[in-house]
Amino acid sequence: MRLAPFVASCVLAGLGALGFPAAHAAGAAVSVVAADAPQLDLTGYTEESGVITVLHGGHSFDPYFAMQALLLANENGMDISAPAEKFVNWLVPYQKPDGTFDRFCRSAPKKWLACKSADADDSLLAMWMKLLETMPAQLKKNPVWMKSYLSSKATLARLFQPSRGIYMVSHLYLHGLFMDNLEVWSLKIHQQSSLAPAQRAEADKLAQAIRDTFWDPVNKRFLVSTQLEQRAETPAFYPDHVAQIFPLLVDFPLLPAAPRTYYRNWMSAHRADWLSQGKTDYPWGLVAVLALRQDDKTSARCWMRESGRLRHTSRWAVTDETSWQILSSKGLTPAANTANCN
Repeated sequence: MRLAPFVASCVLAGLGALGFPAAHAAGAAVSVVAADAPQLDLTGYTEESGVITVLHGGHSFDPYFAMQALLLANENGMDISAPAEKFVNWLVPYQKPDGTFDRFCRSAPKKWLACKSADADDSLLAMWMKLLETMPAQLKKNPVWMKSYLSSKATLARLFQPSRGIYMVSHLYLHGLFMDNLEVWSLKIHQQSSLAPAQRAEADKLAQAIRDTFWDPVNKRFLVSTQLEQRAETPAFYPDHVAQIFPLLVDFPLLPAAPRTYYRNWMSAHRADWLSQGKTDYPWGLVAVLALRQDDKTSARCWMRESGRLRHTSRWAVTDETSWQILSSKGLTPAANTANCN
């Protein structure tokens, strides 16, 4: 997770025509939320201005994690309308002339200053566009939002690397990241129902390029990056093991096995490591949401039991809080103390 170094530094520093439809099936960027859908409650993570901090009462704001939390909730049937609209209205004036975004540190109780560039422009731009698409009515009638959407689309297009058929991290870092490209693909594939055949083919071509670029047939795993030096590093839970499960989070189809089998194989190899992440790192609630989607309620409930003590602490990110609320909204509770969560 792109988190700890930025948080630490801030603490120390103190639709149709554009190619997106009106609605999609479950899991897409634009979803039809039921009238009685549970509302995402970001009390302690959001302020009246609309900013959404990484941590509870935190002093750092990273657009990536705010967007990730909002999209995760939206795609799992929660109502994000209140925090999402305020968040977009707060952030859109801070979009830079080149279409990218910065990360922010709190400089006063209600004042935020850009203190670091985004970790990766490609994924962030894709998520920003996807978030705007969850509010099509506001996007169509708001010229500021529309300008931002079009600027983001143009900037993302400039990050495309024709030689490989994938997207680069930024104009400064000319390598590609597996998970970032999956997030860009997720944006494109969820727009498919309204795209012309040539554009649908473009999305499918990106999927194949991701598979061809990052799949390692010798070690039978996805590479994290196009950087050659990454291949010699000892695999760690993040980014290496997380990268292997990430395709299931976005329903990427080009897997080496059927999704259920692929999921079971990953859990068999990494479940214990995942459930113990909260002891030294962030607890990765995203994986718990995936477990629920895979009908593995046992693992999801074990995550709630093993990680719940971290809630609202310095090792509990806004994405973890959103994951907890998603599980709770589906009726899940922490596993009993007698349950085997090894």
